[in-house]
Amino acid sequence: MFLLYSKMKREMKNFLLKWKKPLLWLTGFVLLVLCWQVWDGLFDAGLALAAIVPGMSGGKIVSNEPLTTDIVREGSPSLLRSEVDKRIVKIRPMSTPIDQLSRWNGSRKASSMIVDYYSVDVKPTKSYMKASYVAPGASTVNDSHKKATINAVDNSIFEVSETLLVQGVKGYDPDGEMSNADLVLYIAAKDEDTGALTVYPINGSKIGSVTNCVPSIPVNTPLIRMGRAATELDVQTAQFAALPIKSQNFCQIFKMQIEQSTFQKIANKEVEWDFSDAEEAAIYDMRLGMEKSFMFGVKNTIFDPRKKENVMLTGGIWWQAGNHYTYNPTVEMTQNDLIDMMRQAFTGNGGNKRKVLIGGSSFIGRINKIEMTKVVMAREDKVQWGIDFSEIKSKFGKLYVLYSEVFDDCGMSDYGFIFDPEFIQKWSHVPFDSQELDLKKSGVRNTDALVLTEASCLTLRYPAAHMRIEPVIPDEE
Repeated sequence: MFLLYSKMKREMKNFLLKWKKPLLWLTGFVLLVLCWQVWDGLFDAGLALAAIVPGMSGGKIVSNEPLTTDIVREGSPSLLRSEVDKRIVKIRPMSTPIDQLSRWNGSRKASSMIVDYYSVDVKPTKSYMKASYVAPGASTVNDSHKKATINAVDNSIFEVSETLLVQGVKGYDPDGEMSNADLVLYIAAKDEDTGALTVYPINGSKIGSVTNCVPSIPVNTPLIRMGRAATELDVQTAQFAALPIKSQNFCQIFKMQIEQSTFQKIANKEVEWDFSDAEEAAIYDMRLGMEKSFMFGVKNTIFDPRKKENVMLTGGIWWQAGNHYTYNPTVEMTQNDLIDMMRQAFTGNGGNKRKVLIGGSSFIGRINKIEMTKVVMAREDKVQWGIDFSEIKSKFGKLYVLYSEVFDDCGMSDYGFIFDPEFIQKWSHVPFDSQELDLKKSGVRNTDALVLTEASCLTLRYPAAHMRIEPVIPDEE
């Protein structure tokens, strides 16, 4: 056992002598790393604790560290100011083309809050077959079938001696062959009781051996009123007279009040915002509300039980328009649809060949997606009545197109409205004016106050010259 111990001792001694220097270097390196980590942690902790120190009077002291923006924002967040744009962007989210145009054209003085006005309409030019007319067969035809008795949906628009174009029903040549021209009828008589029309064909068909007979006319066939035809000895014809129809609208009292306290007025502000700026914003908001009332308001009078007074509400021009056009919103609008819409807007009324089309974002977007050709041309913006319009020109007339956010705000982004600016009239019982209120002397409030007031309404002359445009989804059969 003693010999074994002595041998192990000698081997250990030899090992230490051999690896003495490497072990010393390794031990020293480990100790150095440990000391560095301890020092670094203490240094960081010292910085964190010493960077910002609360002062005795509530302030903060920075020690052992240069003053940087990060430290300042940590110790005093409001000390460093952000860059403030001195220019105030006055957002105008909605346009008011109706109000703008009516002011541009000028208003008429109304001596009363109730405006009575007369408008005259043109006589309709088209009706439809109320029931079909069936021509006789070759075996039963006789000379009596050279005339026929027909009924239109509205017989009152037709008079004796007028000619009718039967749209979609072809006429015939003298030799009995079908021609390219539509059938034309002459009104010879009109029943005094039923209004039924007795007509003769101008280019009728040959049935059997009888020539110039009235051919079959399906139900709902358009009957278009054309010119009158008189004989050589005729001196008189059916009378015609156009009488204006009385309509009525109420002026509505629009008001807006702006107030600013004296302390608010003298307070130091980051940007320039004074009473005139608040007044401008209030005027715009007032005009925006008036635009909606002028467009979609309903004429009526209600009693306010708290104020013990009647409130008069104006009727909008949307409901005054006498023309109406519908389109299918589920399919893409094409140039043909636009041409049909312009044809209906410009024909059959006493309006001008220059009208304004306003509408919501979805409706104006449909028009913008239409690929225009030489038949319908879209031109650059045009300034009219102080408003920038986009112009669309066709053979029927010109449309000045403008997107109106009022439609979107009223949930009618797919709707549109075409109106003739020459036949829109503004009436003012109380013209737009401002009145200063002295609330300080009256002991009410320590403020500067201003009240804006206008009592007005809009009316449309020649209702058929203006047209509503509405989306309608066809019923599935």
